Formats: sequence, structure tokens, C-alpha cells
Amino acid sequence: MENNKKIKIIIADSEDDSLVKYFSNKSEFDVKGYCSNGIELVNMVKEQNPDFLVMEVFLAGMDGFMVLEKLKEERIKLPKIIFVSNLSHSGFVSKAIKEGASYFMVKPIMPQNLEDRIKDLSMTKDETVENKIEKQLDEKISNIFISIGIPAHIKGYQFLREAVKLAVEEPEIIGSITKKLYPTIAEKFETSSSKVERGMRHAIEVAWNRGKIENINSLFGLKIYSSNEKPTNGELIALIADKMLMEG
Repeated sequence: MENNKKIKIIIADSEDDSLVKYFSNKSEFDVKGYCSNGIELVNMVKEQNPDFLVMEVFLAGMDGFMVLEKLKEERIKLPKIIFVSNLSHSGFVSKAIKEGASYFMVKPIMPQNLEDRIKDLSMTKDETVENKIEKQLDEKISNIFISIGIPAHIKGYQFLREAVKLAVEEPEIIGSITKKLYPTIAEKFETSSSKVERGMRHAIEVAWNRGKIENINSLFGLKIYSSNEKPTNGELIALIADKMLMEG
């Protein structure tokens, strides 16, 4: 988007208006409306023609998925949609993306993170093909991590995401985890290889403690793991990278 053009957004959340307050104080954004009712939201989008719609899955009158269906049915120009929810079940994430959402974020949401995501998505028209592909890969990996219970605020999340990207670009790196993968990531994040290894292990343990094993099995279509067995760092990285490669 042009630097002098404000990003128009509508926020629909049944819980609080903290995001509205945050974005209303940002000069780059123009908050065109806020509501907690899905039926009201459809009319608001029709009238305001926003660039982005930040929408809770659960709304009064009509939930977020029904809102999206109604917008399509009435041939209303769709803004870029970011779903937000307290739930992170893989079914919600995959359905949101399948129905046309640009991103899915799990609450609690840091407003700065949401702002960064909106700015990233608003620049896609001007990006090179390589940057678009990288962002698409980032989004796919992030959605998988959300569904299997790896929280975005811990270091291991960042390490694992970078590892999957490296494994997609250079599959043979999986055979050199300690000699090449960990040091490459450590250099990027200005830390040590041992901290990278420990951060990844912690992220996997958090996911298992959250009881998201069935999400992993359903994601890959196989009963790969049980609650008593956790994958190694390399196994999980390779599994997700293979999925990315198979999906093109």
C-alpha cells in the first residue's frame, strides 16, 4: 500500500474493545467500525469496504464462518480476513484458511503482533514472487504450530519455524542437525546451538503437555504419536517440512 494511505480495518470481537483502542491510536490505521454481532457486521463490511476484517469466530447472531459465507453469498467485496479465537483446534484453523481467511491468531493476542501481521499482508501486492512464497510458507508453518499447541511467544517456536523453512529449502540439512541446522539458526538469532536445541525441545514438551497429540495425528492423517512418546526435534522438523513439500 502507498505510504500515505491508511489501512482501513473493522474489528469484530464479542469480548472486549482493546484492539479498537490500540489501532485507533495508530496513524497508519483507520478503524471503520467495531461490533460484536455477526448480522450487524455483514452490513458494516458492505458499507465501509475495509481492507481488513479482524473477526472473532464466536459472535452474537451469526458466527464468523457464517459471516464469511454471507459476504460471499451477497457478492460483497471481501477484505483480508484475520480470524481470532480462544480455540486453536486444527479444525478451526484449517476451515478458516480453506474458507478464505488470510490468517488465524489464537488469543490472547498482542496488538503489536496483529499490527505486524496486517502490515505484512497489506504489502503482498508489491512483493516479489520469492517474498510471497516465503510469507505463504511462514503462514502455513504458523498455522500448523498453532494447531499442535506450540505457543508463538516462546523462543522454541521461532527456532522450529526457521528450522522447517531451512529443511524445505535444503532437505538434506536434516541429516546434519547438530553440525549445520542448529548453528545456522543460532547465528541468525545470535544465540548458541545448545540454546536452540533446548528451545526446540521445550516447545515440543509444551505442545505435548497441552494434550494436542490428536491434532498432530489428524493433521498428518496417521496415528503417528501417543501421549507417551514425543518426537525428537529432527523428527518433528522433518515431518512438517515433508508436509510442506508435498503440498507444494
